[in-house]
Amino acid sequence: MSNRNGLVFYKGVKDAIPIAIGYISVSFAFGISAVEQGLPLWSPILISLSNFTGTGQFVGVNMIASGAVLFEIAFTVLIINLRYMLMSLSLSQKLSPDVKFWQRLVIAFGNTDEIFAVSIQQKDELNFRYMIGLILTSYLGWNAGTALGALASSILPLSVRSALGIAIFAMFIAIIVPPAKSARPVLRVVVISIIMSCIFRFVPGLNAIGSGWVFIICGVVSAGVGAYLNPVAQVKDGEDGDGL
Repeated sequence: MSNRNGLVFYKGVKDAIPIAIGYISVSFAFGISAVEQGLPLWSPILISLSNFTGTGQFVGVNMIASGAVLFEIAFTVLIINLRYMLMSLSLSQKLSPDVKFWQRLVIAFGNTDEIFAVSIQQKDELNFRYMIGLILTSYLGWNAGTALGALASSILPLSVRSALGIAIFAMFIAIIVPPAKSARPVLRVVVISIIMSCIFRFVPGLNAIGSGWVFIICGVVSAGVGAYLNPVAQVKDGEDGDGL
């Protein structure tokens, strides 16, 4: 490997260090949460090795623990992860033509929200060496945190385990609150989701619907209403799209 190629790989590693550190804390909570809900010690570790989707893993484990059927779990996780299709399509436009098909499959597996945000900001074409450094470092951080969390579930006191169990919700709040404060359309979608969640939680009959279907219905309806109330203006040929 030449120095130039090595620098590209190590730049990916360097750029991924903040992501990996953040992943360790969240996946640590995932490992504890999975074991706390009755899954065997090896289960969250295997899930994190074969998946790379924080939200999908938390929701999937919660649904498994609640006794949801397999189809409901699979369909819910599919809906949650649909955004990765759009992000992968966008990312593919920045990939170098030299990136082979199997390499694109590897990148697609490792394409998370944070990795997409970092890689899409690069000014140059993305090659496989940079992307594998970015993905591998983040992936190791996610799996290290999961393993530590699963192992720590039998060591830490109950009060600490319970507190760590809400880490994913704190992460969601941290993601949602800033854009909701600065963008009224986002705030509308959040409010609609909250109202619908309360309806499904407290209205007799509706509260018997499985949590996975409630998640899907609330997400699709609130996003659809938000898109209807706040349509994105179409850019005509020859016009500047900066005002969107």
